[in-house]
Amino acid sequence: MTETITNWAGNITYTAKELQRPYSVAAIGALVAASAKVRVLGSGHSFNQIAEPGPEGVLLSIAALPPVIDVDREARTVRVSGGVRYAELARAVHAHGLALPNMASLPHISVAGSVATGTHGSGVGNGSLAASVREVELVTADGSVVTVGRGDPRFGGAVTSLGALGVVTALTLDLEPSFDVQQHVFTELPLDGLDAAAFEAVMSAAYSVSLFTDWRAPGFRQVWLKRRTDQPLPDIPWAAPATEKLHPVPGMPAVNCTEQFGAPGPWHERLPHFRAEFTPSSGAELQSEYLLPRGRAVAALHAIDAIRDTVAAVLQTCEVRTVAADEQWLSPSYGRDTVALHFTWVEDTAAVLPVVRRLEEALAAFEPRPHWGKVFAMEAGIVRERYPRLADFRALARELDPGRKFANAFVQDILGD
Repeated sequence: MTETITNWAGNITYTAKELQRPYSVAAIGALVAASAKVRVLGSGHSFNQIAEPGPEGVLLSIAALPPVIDVDREARTVRVSGGVRYAELARAVHAHGLALPNMASLPHISVAGSVATGTHGSGVGNGSLAASVREVELVTADGSVVTVGRGDPRFGGAVTSLGALGVVTALTLDLEPSFDVQQHVFTELPLDGLDAAAFEAVMSAAYSVSLFTDWRAPGFRQVWLKRRTDQPLPDIPWAAPATEKLHPVPGMPAVNCTEQFGAPGPWHERLPHFRAEFTPSSGAELQSEYLLPRGRAVAALHAIDAIRDTVAAVLQTCEVRTVAADEQWLSPSYGRDTVALHFTWVEDTAAVLPVVRRLEEALAAFEPRPHWGKVFAMEAGIVRERYPRLADFRALARELDPGRKFANAFVQDILGD
């Protein structure tokens, strides 16, 4: 590799022997067929070594693929090349009067990388980004192109696949009619009195809801409600409206955040927290996230509150969201409605890792599944126990990649065979 490549946060420097940016699917097929080890780099927004191919491997970027966005209005679908980012996809889809059901907080991330790692938005009725996928096209180990769609028995393993099955070159996503959203921000939601029923009421108060805290005191400093304008106004007696525009990280300028104070706007300009035309931060951070059964949310929050001094010492902000259950075998939301506990840490790995271990101990009783692209310390054996369809995924990996061409050390630990 003739250039130094890091992830977005700069905490991972890839050690591949070469970086390749092929310009066509045919070129990807030839490169993969001729290589012993390959890992794919999306937008680089992972915080661990999931994309690391090792010193003898090829790091393959799909960013140079032609940016295909083919919208079928009648079928309400879009076929998109894997290197396209959500911001570009959303604008093109909206121009056809259609919408994605949900978006992550950052529109800057790539479509293929996001769904491969189980990335999600928020909403009690909204699944992860992978839930919109109806077909995936990938280049497998021998260089051939395989298409797996709904109805194929392999589909449950093909979308959220950690890059272990091949190079995702295109996906087809379901769409729905376009809609507008109003975003309202509230302040000071106490943890005391937030029982299971109250938590459900808060998280169901709008199409998408996020709670933010720095854990320096019990409760939440901010509540972000994203309401579809075609849905009823929520009754919100439990928090006061913000009097100024806010950023999720205390002290950060709010100029790069999406519009607040109830100003209506198209879905893709409100569902993310950050505006596509701004870089939300310099990457000077680390991130962790744990997804656990939604019914255990309040107990898990109290478990964090019990160690909040430890957590707060290295924390920038914590976000709480909900994700509906899905059927992707390696999705952190597989088979259970989920609460997602996200932590944005300071940029100090040595200081953060002991806190991550302490946090995982506090949450262990709730069977959390870590986000595949974030920092976690959980033993691979414990992670494997949380995925009841892991054996089926192993079998699919053996079918499509019998020589383990796409299985780096990270994936090999997860597969465990």
